[in-house]
Amino acid sequence: MTDFSGHPVVDWLGPQFARLHPLLQTLHREGGVLSGPVVIAFGTGLAGVIGRRLARRLGIPDRAGAHTLRVDISHDPGNLYWDRCFDAGTRMASVFVPFGTWPDGGWRERTGPVELWLGVDIDDGGWTWRLRGARAFGLPLPRWLLPRSQAGKRIVDGRYRFFVSFALPGLGTVLSYGGDLLPLAAASSGDEFFRAQPGDGVGQ
Repeated sequence: MTDFSGHPVVDWLGPQFARLHPLLQTLHREGGVLSGPVVIAFGTGLAGVIGRRLARRLGIPDRAGAHTLRVDISHDPGNLYWDRCFDAGTRMASVFVPFGTWPDGGWRERTGPVELWLGVDIDDGGWTWRLRGARAFGLPLPRWLLPRSQAGKRIVDGRYRFFVSFALPGLGTVLSYGGDLLPLAAASSGDEFFRAQPGDGVGQ
């Protein structure tokens, strides 16, 4: 009989949870609030038009450049919640629902009218999403329309580093955003709350 912890990430990853950086483990067990500067970028020409429309649909600012981001992370036994707030105004809320278990299972991320089906790779203590499928307004996207996505998170120099990008066939990158975040108390005081440990990853 399987024991469940009530923490969806812990239960979904099982023994693989121990491969995450200890600070990512703490974040997924206990939740928390992260804050810090991020950079949003769009493609050029038609790619930029599509990227800005996608940003507005998702709740991301449609202005390129530097922004601030606050992320409230919480969970219940069956769901993971990420509530993002850009520039103390624009909000982007996502619900992650697990199915199966690692490595063959995945997560369904619902953000506004978009639903992504995601797998997970763990490498050097970090977490990388793999896009398996997508729906928009309840309709599945055919494979030839499926965006190419890069998305992941890891601890770098004691900070939570993340990066997300979407690209479309024939157009290239339409939208990307990322940055280095700290727990809210540390970000407000300017102190480094996450302490770098041996084996911290670098890059994405």
